[in-house]
Amino acid sequence: MNTIVRNRNGLETISIEASLRSKRILFITDEINDQAALEFTKQVFYLLHENVADPIHLFINSPGGSIDAGMLIYDVLSKIPAPVKMYCIGKAYSMAAVLFSSGSHGRYILPHSKIMLHEPLIPFGIGGKTTTIQTISDSLLKTKQDMEAILALHTGRTPEEISEITKTDHYFTAQEAVDFGLADAVKDFSAMLKEGGIA
Repeated sequence: MNTIVRNRNGLETISIEASLRSKRILFITDEINDQAALEFTKQVFYLLHENVADPIHLFINSPGGSIDAGMLIYDVLSKIPAPVKMYCIGKAYSMAAVLFSSGSHGRYILPHSKIMLHEPLIPFGIGGKTTTIQTISDSLLKTKQDMEAILALHTGRTPEEISEITKTDHYFTAQEAVDFGLADAVKDFSAMLKEGGIA
């Protein structure tokens, strides 16, 4: 989708994504995979090249996806010099929930949005030698412990509490997410716009 903007040379057609990026607004939507993680990283590089101090506003509506891809985004977000404000609009499930919860400069969720946590899923079609399956199992257990430690760090809960609640798919309403420490506040859309300096 495109929009028309006025600059010193007259009118110009640019993509809505580019227009939002110029306002330091980024999105994580759809599945989190390698391509999405690399695209997000490139956009962050671009914004930091322009300005390392001004806040970045990250809107999330995602069902989750690859843990490896998500951890690339997490590593970027955890060490980025600019403050990043998080907004859950619709849903943040699985790896997207981990990313949303990691915000340290404001984590805001719309009143009817939801967050879902669960254990790392077993990859489809595992097979082969017993030792191979054991290696995969050990790796998944290590990943599970890493995810529990990250969520504990950002929610104030213990790893044991995280382990218990993620035994099954656990859905949080907006207020439940705040109560559990996954979000800081429930805000309506107009309040989110004001928080982001958009309106």
